[in-house]
Amino acid sequence: MEPFPLWPGRAPGALGDRPQDRPTLTSYPPTAKSTGASVIVFPGGGYGMLAPHEGETYAHWLAAQGMHAWVLHYRLGTHGYRHPTMLNDAARAVRTVRHLARRTALDPARIGVMGSSAGGHLVATIITQFDAGQADAADPVERESSRPDAGILCYPVITMKTPHAHLGSRENLLGTTPNPAAIEALSAEQQVKPGTSPAFIWHTVADNAVPVENALIFAAALRRAGVPFALSLYENGVHGLGLGTAEQPAPPWAADCLFWLRGRGFLTSRPLQPA
Repeated sequence: MEPFPLWPGRAPGALGDRPQDRPTLTSYPPTAKSTGASVIVFPGGGYGMLAPHEGETYAHWLAAQGMHAWVLHYRLGTHGYRHPTMLNDAARAVRTVRHLARRTALDPARIGVMGSSAGGHLVATIITQFDAGQADAADPVERESSRPDAGILCYPVITMKTPHAHLGSRENLLGTTPNPAAIEALSAEQQVKPGTSPAFIWHTVADNAVPVENALIFAAALRRAGVPFALSLYENGVHGLGLGTAEQPAPPWAADCLFWLRGRGFLTSRPLQPA
């Protein structure tokens, strides 16, 4: 499973030509009967690192359900990047997978995104701040829409506003002295609109790193805008659980998520013929 670059040559806005300057996607084909759906995973890590258990581990889980999973290695604040670089990488990933789906037996209308913590913030950003693509672009990937068809948000960072902001994520994303306009623009609860992608959100009340209010205010914003969503809250569980371990099991969010994905048609086997 070799990663491939999102852009041929140097990525737009690259600060150098190091590995951390080259955003990539890694493919994880389904290991069960293919449903034809795809999910792109944005690992968490406070926009400062990429947590493997919230990237590759999720990808293997999704692949075992019959979905084609992809892990995005997006550029990070600890390597000198700030918004909108991370959003641009996420948008390019959605366009790339949609473009590839048209050339394979995958469905370009069933492309989801999934992220934990700061990766959840990136999910919240791309499902609220997408575009239809550039119809006249020379690059066929850029002609594709960047709107995901579904978003999965695991204990997500949502707001950049105090008192519920995760300040480490905010600093890596916006710098040490972000202006009020940037804080507003990257507070995802302020960017929800009727076209926002349907979402599954889960969080624990005991999370003492990213307050549960992040999930609550995003769900409330989706409700006001009439956007379909599911919200699963659990009393106990530390931040960063992912799928859990034998020593530290996670709440049953994965089963709840699969129930929701089934309702969105992501677990229905209906692969398409390549164009």
